[in-house]
Amino acid sequence: MNTDRKTVHAGADLDQGERARADIYRLLAALLAGPPDQALLDLLRALEPDTTAGTSMNSTWRELRAAAENTGPQGVGEEYFNLFIGLGRGELVPYGSWYVHGLLMEKLLASLRDELATLGFGRRDGVSEPEDHVAALCETMGMIICDSALSLRQAAFFETYLDSWMGRFFVDLEEAETAVFYKAVGRLGQQFLDVERQYFSLPA
Repeated sequence: MNTDRKTVHAGADLDQGERARADIYRLLAALLAGPPDQALLDLLRALEPDTTAGTSMNSTWRELRAAAENTGPQGVGEEYFNLFIGLGRGELVPYGSWYVHGLLMEKLLASLRDELATLGFGRRDGVSEPEDHVAALCETMGMIICDSALSLRQAAFFETYLDSWMGRFFVDLEEAETAVFYKAVGRLGQQFLDVERQYFSLPA
């Protein structure tokens, strides 16, 4: 990823639901920052959705597990290349500025950089990806959830920098011609954003 926070105020009273939300953001970040390695595929293959919970995401977790069972590092690596890198450009452009403005390095990115500085996040050494990459934003959201000093900023950050475009990205990912494994990732992203919208709509 491309952001880091030197001082983290870990929430000692972070409940199970908050930790689960942060973990899903971290998982999405890992899957979108690069193709999953064998260890991550094995983790996905071991998923055990709570079939008694009746949540709308259970079927999505099962689809992601099945997708992991039907691929390997080489196959998913080729898929990731075709989707996000390509010869010149991949099928999708996973940046907020692209989805909001139709161009890279636009106003959303400038605003995001100011916001990250305000929140205490700095750019990691040796990272060239702009901060509005989908994986970087998912990772940042996960860190905000876990940082007690920033937890009240969650809703505003989500609305401005994720919900403004990421839903469309995940739809495009699910429907991409070269997506196989990543179709399930696209569905997970869509389902999770729906859950997040419901979460932030609850009274404080």
